[in-house]
Amino acid sequence: MAHHRKYVAAAVALNTAIFVVEAAAGYQANSLSLLMDSVHNLSDEMALVAIWLAFIVSLGPSRTLLRFANIFNSIGLIAVSGLLLWESVVRFLHPVPVQGFVPMLVGIGAAAANWAVARLLLEPSAHNAAIRLAYIHNLGDVWVSLAPVAAGLLLILTGNSLFDPLIAGGIALWIIVTTAREVFGSHEELIWPDKIVCGHADHEATA
Repeated sequence: MAHHRKYVAAAVALNTAIFVVEAAAGYQANSLSLLMDSVHNLSDEMALVAIWLAFIVSLGPSRTLLRFANIFNSIGLIAVSGLLLWESVVRFLHPVPVQGFVPMLVGIGAAAANWAVARLLLEPSAHNAAIRLAYIHNLGDVWVSLAPVAAGLLLILTGNSLFDPLIAGGIALWIIVTTAREVFGSHEELIWPDKIVCGHADHEATA
């Protein structure tokens, strides 16, 4: 499992870079769509960190770690997305200037980096359920990260900054709905995970 832990650690490092760059660039460019994607990648970061820590601590703490990580990750993601959704409405009613080229360039870079994160998780995903879910999630994030690209492109083509809060609000709604659906659909597994997806359960299953 040590080599799997290295892949997950590398994925954590790369995902951290995605979140930090998108957050800084989104703030500098007044791009809500880029900030929204950075929040989405922050939620991925929390999940990846929880998986990595679960590899290196004992079974009991792993259960507690994954349980609280699942709960706070879901609640925090919905709360922050709600705040940014409200900000999207405010900006739609009271537009502010947005730099179109920044979300375009950073969004393309984020999409490529999310693909690289998925590639890092590909090999260990074949042996671990949690990493497999993270792998599938990051493949989907490639397309989500292209939303700021679309916002920037439309802004450049039309000169209308309303596309940025409009797309940011769409991302926020999508995150809120999908996260809430996952929480209500699998609340027992989130709070009382029967099988720890961190390598301990895998080891026990083969013992």
